[in-house]
Amino acid sequence: MMRPRLRLTSVTIGTSQPRELARFYSRLLDMPVTTEEGPAPGEPEEAGWAQIRAPEGVGAPTLNFEYERHHVTPVWPSVSGGQNASQHLDIKVDDLAEAVEWALGCGAVLADFQPQDEVRVLLDPDGHPFCLFL
Repeated sequence: MMRPRLRLTSVTIGTSQPRELARFYSRLLDMPVTTEEGPAPGEPEEAGWAQIRAPEGVGAPTLNFEYERHHVTPVWPSVSGGQNASQHLDIKVDDLAEAVEWALGCGAVLADFQPQDEVRVLLDPDGHPFCLFL
């Protein structure tokens, strides 16, 4: 059997605050919010869905932010019995110090544990870790 054509187009991040997190990553990555939906009937106000997408030709994946009713903030670094981050975003930068300063100004928090000299682990406003690297 021939392998079918498969293309990765997006990553969906489960969160307790999808619209707010989309706005954070929109500012951080300079990618516009392209979709923003509020809660469905009967859902809490923070529920909903949002998306950011790079302009055509940029080649970056779309990021979707989906409400998770029972979201548990990941623990970084992982600990036995804690909620592990099942994935994280790696973001290449030209100047690590400048990128960290920008991310902090956007609302990220520098993680206490930093495992490598040329990588900085930060936490987004909902506690998901992401890495800035050279």
